Amino acid sequence: MNYRRITAFMLASGILTGSLAGCGGKSTETSNPAAGSGTAAQQEEAFQVLQTQEDGSIMGDYYVGSNEDTIHWGRLPNRDVEPVLSVESGSTVTFDTVSHEGLLEDQGRNAKEYFNGFGVSDDQILTDAINITGSDIQHDFLEDGPHIVTGPVEIEGAEPGDVLKVEVLDLQPRVPYGVISNRHYKGALPEEFPENSPRYDDASAENPERYGDVSKFAPIKKVDDVWCSYYEVDGKEVTYELDPFLGIMGVATDTEEMLSSVPPTEQGGNLDINELGEGSTLYLPIEVEGGMFYTGDPHFAQGDGEVALTALEGSLRGTVRLTLIKSGSEEVVGDSANFTQPFGETEDYWIPVGLDEDLDEAMKEACRESIDFLNEQLGVDRDMAYAYLSAATDYEVSQVVDKTKGIHALIKKTDFINLLDIALVANGEKQELTVVDRTFYAPLESAVKALGGKYSEKDGVITVTLGSVEAQMKLDSNIYTANGDRVVLDSAVIEQDGTTMVPTEALNKVLNVAVNWSTVGKSLHGIAVSK
Repeated sequence: MNYRRITAFMLASGILTGSLAGCGGKSTETSNPAAGSGTAAQQEEAFQVLQTQEDGSIMGDYYVGSNEDTIHWGRLPNRDVEPVLSVESGSTVTFDTVSHEGLLEDQGRNAKEYFNGFGVSDDQILTDAINITGSDIQHDFLEDGPHIVTGPVEIEGAEPGDVLKVEVLDLQPRVPYGVISNRHYKGALPEEFPENSPRYDDASAENPERYGDVSKFAPIKKVDDVWCSYYEVDGKEVTYELDPFLGIMGVATDTEEMLSSVPPTEQGGNLDINELGEGSTLYLPIEVEGGMFYTGDPHFAQGDGEVALTALEGSLRGTVRLTLIKSGSEEVVGDSANFTQPFGETEDYWIPVGLDEDLDEAMKEACRESIDFLNEQLGVDRDMAYAYLSAATDYEVSQVVDKTKGIHALIKKTDFINLLDIALVANGEKQELTVVDRTFYAPLESAVKALGGKYSEKDGVITVTLGSVEAQMKLDSNIYTANGDRVVLDSAVIEQDGTTMVPTEALNKVLNVAVNWSTVGKSLHGIAVSK
């Protein structure tokens, strides 16, 4: 997520007028919403709520909002659902997604009343959320999934057996707060939590407290130039960084049933893989004509496992590029003729996925997918691949709370750098990458000029102007500035053979460039496009 971009937008809009350090407040249970009064109201001058596309910040070629005509509440699109939009392969689509938290029956199914109870003013509440909870859309709290699922979008020419490549280009919070919930009979400890708040048979949206569920209101603010959520313990703040991603990304399953939005499937859905944020790529096997891509369940942050039931749920504006890969093409990772389940990649990792109701079986599947990938894509002997995975690859539990459990591998790309042809493609122009200390570096001046920007150097200070960003940096320093904001990264600017090189991470976090990674055979390319 490009936090600098959000700040720059607020400055340009005259909205960010002072420090956010004064934004106070405690996380509070929904059973006593008045106790949270004022926690979000204090942020009204510090955050631009993204209500509709009319604010001029839409990045994609197309736009899909979340309203009665474009969403399914708790159910996934199937082969019979009509698309809300049809796009050609390679199109970018911006989705205004809506978090379900604050909208559900155990929270009163009244977004305005719920968030007002935490001191959120009316203009800081999404009209999408208010309209959805006030609509006649049917939603069964006990039988349906909780999620607001937006779409589907048809990809022209998509057929069963093809693969959809989804590149996450940009994610922006739409509101300065989220919610984390734990509900009865769910989560990693379903018989232990919630504590001391039983559920009653007569629970309803009219009497939400009778559900006995616990939700925590979670405001966000900047701490040392980083966006965080926070709460108080003994009058002192605990903070944790935001790391947004879209929990649900998928394509329609070939069935007449409207499947619950809760369990992920081989066509994607509620994968809840927290690595799939900005700069990530997700590959999905297509089962129906048109593919029918959908998204939702936006998260501000999630720990591996998502143990309480939900992550820090918060509405996001997300832009993705949807590219069709035809069956048998070499452009898909792994076995293109037998691509049957999701696969992800980021700058750092390849991410094979295992899904099963049994966590042990999900682990086995993730291992099998990892071995198959290393063998079929990179030519690693299967016994050697298994040994390598044991020695050098972490397996993470995506989530254990969505009926079908998920485990995914994080296979380090730089371990295989000698097998790969690597490059950065900036607006179609190929830039040679290099790897230093297991970090990808790109030639700064030529990449910036390929993206339409300007580069200059004076008195040891490098100045780059790209779009609305003016950035400064120095050799051997990992401290950058962008439109006056300080950005600290893990890696510094370096010089190699007389060429100034910048970590590719800085292209996104400093210069507001979308960089997504694509593996084709043994070629690994970062695709860079100025936002």
